[in-house]
Amino acid sequence: MDEAAMWQVIDEERAGLADLLDRLTPGQWATPSLCAGWTVREVGAHLSLGPRMGLRRVLVEAVKARGGFDRMVDRTARREALRPAGELVAELRAASGSRHLAPGQKLADCLMDVLVHGQDIAIPLGIDRPQPTAAARAAAEHTWNRGFPFHAQRRLRGYRLIATDTDWTAGTGRELRGPITALLLLVSGRDAALPHLTGPGADALREARSRRSVTP
Repeated sequence: MDEAAMWQVIDEERAGLADLLDRLTPGQWATPSLCAGWTVREVGAHLSLGPRMGLRRVLVEAVKARGGFDRMVDRTARREALRPAGELVAELRAASGSRHLAPGQKLADCLMDVLVHGQDIAIPLGIDRPQPTAAARAAAEHTWNRGFPFHAQRRLRGYRLIATDTDWTAGTGRELRGPITALLLLVSGRDAALPHLTGPGADALREARSRRSVTP
């Protein structure tokens, strides 16, 4: 995808997610998301904050978080989540059309972020939120190759990922087949993808996840 196409998807996703969040009840805002430790509210807060982050604020927050990237992201989302829901929705809606990237963020990171976090919100709420196939493919390819913080190639070593609805493959080994949206969730570390995958690799991955979830 070229830059113009990526920005168009980002704009549409932000506007659509703002509409979705605006319709939620207080109970739905408090629903646990696919992001460990975050509710829908924290995910919404994170999405609304990114387009407003400048270099100075990132540096200040990094110092407060003692240099830990994940810690910084978590702290800022939790603090923003204390604000009224209406403000978070308004800021996310206003970000549609912005061409600002957070310091150190690439455009493909921004695309991946809004697509994946959209599913982090929608899936636990039982909401079907289709993604543009070309955008999901571009995001999956970028996530597969980026390393930190997902390390998809290391986590999924020994598996071959094959999209069933578009031309995309990655990795070598036992086959994992599924729609590109599910594969994007998989490479970004979301186990919610597993029910939508087939093939010997999917069976092996589910078995491995099951063994890890058993308390000794």
